[in-house]
Amino acid sequence: MVKVGAEEREALLKEGERHIFSMGLGDVGSSLCRANMAYGLAKIHWAQRTLDLEPNATFISGPDETITRNTTRWHHGIGYGGKITWGDGRAGVVILDVMPNACGMLIGGLDELPNAGKLIERFNEMDAAPYINDIKVQWDFSKSNHFIDLFKVVGIADVDLPPYAFIMHSGAPEVKGDNPKGFGLYYHKSKLLREMAKIVETPFGATKVLIDDEAKRYFEFFVFADQFSKKKREMAAKALFGDYAKISNTLHQGLIKYDEILLGAQDTTDGSLLPITLRSDLPAYLFSGKKNLTDEVIESLGFAQRARKLGVYRRLKNVNILPHGGGYVFGHMLHVKNVFEQGGTRYFVMDMQNALGREIFSNTKDVPYSYRGRRVVERAIELMLGEPVAQLMPEYVLKI
Repeated sequence: MVKVGAEEREALLKEGERHIFSMGLGDVGSSLCRANMAYGLAKIHWAQRTLDLEPNATFISGPDETITRNTTRWHHGIGYGGKITWGDGRAGVVILDVMPNACGMLIGGLDELPNAGKLIERFNEMDAAPYINDIKVQWDFSKSNHFIDLFKVVGIADVDLPPYAFIMHSGAPEVKGDNPKGFGLYYHKSKLLREMAKIVETPFGATKVLIDDEAKRYFEFFVFADQFSKKKREMAAKALFGDYAKISNTLHQGLIKYDEILLGAQDTTDGSLLPITLRSDLPAYLFSGKKNLTDEVIESLGFAQRARKLGVYRRLKNVNILPHGGGYVFGHMLHVKNVFEQGGTRYFVMDMQNALGREIFSNTKDVPYSYRGRRVVERAIELMLGEPVAQLMPEYVLKI
């Protein structure tokens, strides 16, 4: 770890904060995300200087701005619910700390609501270990927040949709580590990737990067991983539902350029209908995404002057994101009081709602949480990120 004085350290963190453009709800999940991202951006800025690049990495968050419960990503200083950008697509640098994993959601239309027991029976009859491109598939619909959700469709706009729909949420754990194609997506799980990466020491811990040919190879492999993840969802949907109408099959956690990653956000540029899922006791929504943000919204958020001064206004104009979910929130806590470091670990000091005592933690994974509700959807509409075309009324959720 690089040693710097207290004043320089504080200045680096302040510069990281200045490069955060938050559309979040301002609750505890949102404030925790920003507090952590200041460290993550300060690390990336230091790495950019080391590589003779302009230190201008940004985090533009959506209404679902929140923490990540992935302990490794969180300790890297990375939040969730937006887009991190560290270049213009030409420098050939990949920041591995952001940990892309090709997670996404397939939404399909159905003419009839299938019986839950029948779906479980079909799942149990599925090939336990099929292959896609020589890689053994791991069904992960019961892992973490992954699921298969069934809905009745209630139209809002004049869009022709089937009467029922499902959302299938899964990723690509098969390629996080070394695999039949070679290196994996995650630095800490792939020996081959560790051999490729360059370590940049910063005042806030090491940052792992790939440059030039290695960055190109990694990005090309991520594109493969994204396609693998999508094929896996479609394979499972065919086995479970038979014929269905594919509405969209979208990425919400992965690279869209060498130097740009979606983390819990969906890209709105291709015209797909995109889902926003909240809690199992609330409707989900289908949105028609818009190109965003508009000049008027940027001005109303108070971003314009700062973005122009930092030279990143165009990123805001072309952020083109929509939330994929509500995000985590912590109802028993009030706000982030302080952040301090000890032994290379960040600790977050939280004031509590009941005004009694404080909670201090470094790892968000085991902090009690809940999911946000409709306010995320309302905020997305307010900011003109997209337009709702249907409510999806929950019938049942499978974790299988």
